[in-house]
Amino acid sequence: MFHQLLTPIADSLPLSFIVAALPIIVVLALLGWARRPAWQASLAGLAVGLVVAVAGWHFPLSLAVDSVAAGAVFALWPVMWIVFAAILLYNIAQRSGRFEAFRLWMIENLPNDRRIVLVVIGFSFGALLEGISGFGTPIAITSSLLILLGFPTLEALTFTLIFNTAPVAFGALGVPITVLGAVTHLPTDALAKMVGRQLPFFAFLLPFYVLAVYAGVRNMLRIWPVLLVSGGTFALTQFVTSNYISYSLTDVLSSLVSLILTIGFLRIWRPAPDERFAVNVDRAGNTGGAISGSQGWLPWIVVAAVVIVWTVLKVFMIGDMKIAWPGLDHAVFITLYNTPYSAIWDFQPLATGTAILVAAIITSLCVRLPAGEFGAAVVDTWVQTRIAILTVATIVGLAYLMNYSGMNYTLGLGVASVGALFPLVSAFLGWVAVFLSGSDTSGNALFGNLQVVAARQLNLHPVLMAATNSSGGVMGKMISPQNISTGVATTDLKGKEGVVFARTFKHSILLTVLLGVLVWLQQNMLAWMIPH
Repeated sequence: MFHQLLTPIADSLPLSFIVAALPIIVVLALLGWARRPAWQASLAGLAVGLVVAVAGWHFPLSLAVDSVAAGAVFALWPVMWIVFAAILLYNIAQRSGRFEAFRLWMIENLPNDRRIVLVVIGFSFGALLEGISGFGTPIAITSSLLILLGFPTLEALTFTLIFNTAPVAFGALGVPITVLGAVTHLPTDALAKMVGRQLPFFAFLLPFYVLAVYAGVRNMLRIWPVLLVSGGTFALTQFVTSNYISYSLTDVLSSLVSLILTIGFLRIWRPAPDERFAVNVDRAGNTGGAISGSQGWLPWIVVAAVVIVWTVLKVFMIGDMKIAWPGLDHAVFITLYNTPYSAIWDFQPLATGTAILVAAIITSLCVRLPAGEFGAAVVDTWVQTRIAILTVATIVGLAYLMNYSGMNYTLGLGVASVGALFPLVSAFLGWVAVFLSGSDTSGNALFGNLQVVAARQLNLHPVLMAATNSSGGVMGKMISPQNISTGVATTDLKGKEGVVFARTFKHSILLTVLLGVLVWLQQNMLAWMIPH
């Protein structure tokens, strides 16, 4: 059994911390500074990670290769299976004319104002897609719709990525919170309540923040009533659902309430016309008049219904197989936790991706899509996602390598050594984990327990610190190579992920710092907000 080393570089935690961070630094530099495609940055980070793990942490090469393979397989199933199925549904909506009908419905029923369109589609509708599928598909679908409505591609991607932070911690019907409870052995209800007392502040803030960035503060203030309704109803529902109803329903209920009430509010209140923000209908195209706009909702209603039923009835558990990864399961000892490291691949043939595939088939039958068109949609989906699949397999493989070699535990130990300032930097642990893995669920599995260990050593509240790992992770979602690579799959910026990364990076850092300040206040001055 390989025992992880925590300070292998000159027996120094600071030096070991710097060397362990090299793969992350390489990925960040290639994406943000060199503006390289995400797959190149991820491959380079993986190459550096292999050298550092084997030479610096003395991780056996066979275990290193095995851990990368385990990560890549997890990336393929269930992560990219969900993405593939969701993009397939999008392509079916495209080929059947329902996506164009959805655009038509938006034009007919929303004010002729891109500011309003950005909030309704990017924030409320995008949050609904995050609650159903996640893993970057909300970015791909909502940005495509915004582009059809006249938004420049880079703007559409940037703002939907920032908006995507609000629902991530409760995405996929609360799976990140469930995993956080499993790895920390803390009550999931308490963790959900704590996250539900952090993220609503940001959910309320995001419509105002994004519109200020997009249109300027003065033009943002001219539509403040609709921003108040959109962000306020989402934040309030997120708090109430996570604290008093069921955390697994938080995203779906919050997004639906926000979407319905915002559209309803726009029936009685509309902003003063402003030609500068008029929707460019000519650029968006037309439907040809064959399909009514209301039929554009069909694919999204079907997928929401199928995924909710699939989850409530636990259909995904049918045929569930937990497979011990050969050569890796219990081959590594986690020194920091004093326990063997398991390596279990949970293979669910009826995972959420399969539910979305069923929804895609039902949709194609409802719209009477010819079999040839369905096959063409499958081909389109493969062409759009193949580079994203390579990117995600590589970056998650790197995350697994850093986990099993011990490099990530060195990083976590280094961050935890800041003592009383830990509440301020706790959010960045989650940020790093989700940047690497692209998933708040994986980020919680990685650093959730480390947050608890550090909290108990420093006499901080473990529920607060564990919840902060999840809340901090959502801020890293907007710069994750996985999320960006999937997001650009349906746009003309494929291969230019570095450009998108550079636009979102500063927003990611700013929001994470604000969360750190909130956590420090909750630990030291607002302790009444921590559930008991």
